[in-house]
Amino acid sequence: MVGNTTENMYSDDSLLSRLDRSLAKVEDFFTLLAAIVILALMLFGTLNAIFRKGPKVLTSIFESLNIPIEIYSFPIWGYTDLVQLFMVAFAFLAISGMQRVGGHIRMELVVRKMRGRTLWISECIGVVIALFIMCVLVYYSSTAFGRAFELGDSTIAEEIPTWPSKMWVPIAFSVLLARLTLQIWGYIRLIIDPTAQPIAVPLMHSEAELATKEIQDAFGKDQAEPNVMRD
Repeated sequence: MVGNTTENMYSDDSLLSRLDRSLAKVEDFFTLLAAIVILALMLFGTLNAIFRKGPKVLTSIFESLNIPIEIYSFPIWGYTDLVQLFMVAFAFLAISGMQRVGGHIRMELVVRKMRGRTLWISECIGVVIALFIMCVLVYYSSTAFGRAFELGDSTIAEEIPTWPSKMWVPIAFSVLLARLTLQIWGYIRLIIDPTAQPIAVPLMHSEAELATKEIQDAFGKDQAEPNVMRD
């Protein structure tokens, strides 16, 4: 199930909080860029469908009207290759932003019952494991990008260079590494002092709190409380 967590809005003037806010701006930019790519691919696919099927439909209409006009379809050059290459952008660019707000899929059957220092130790262990895995992935994704750039790797059909697409993977993973490092810092801080205010770590919330936040995002703060109370 999706983790029952949300973005931690607590902040102060500490170095950790300042780094967290600065990194959040980078993550928001990458998330926006991923959203733009998704919108562009949707429009791109729509245009390709129109260019492929539209002329056939028009030709059929002309034939029914006994008009001797035939229009040939003209699919967009390299459509399949370009879609495959740009899918990398929206698949990886927003990964660090999702880690910040706790938006990744995870199981909380055991973690949700934990409190205090036990909870922070458990969360910290999970993030440390994730950090190790991401270090490995950054290394291999970087080497894959380097090989593609040096050897001139390209797609099979239209021979479009693949290195610009592969370049985004280690970049996105590097931002995620920075986010995981800040979260480990935040968890260690809470392990030392469980009463401290959580900074730079996602927080678990109840279903009612998450529902309130979703209503606020959709309808504004004034509509959140009445709707939750009515439910």
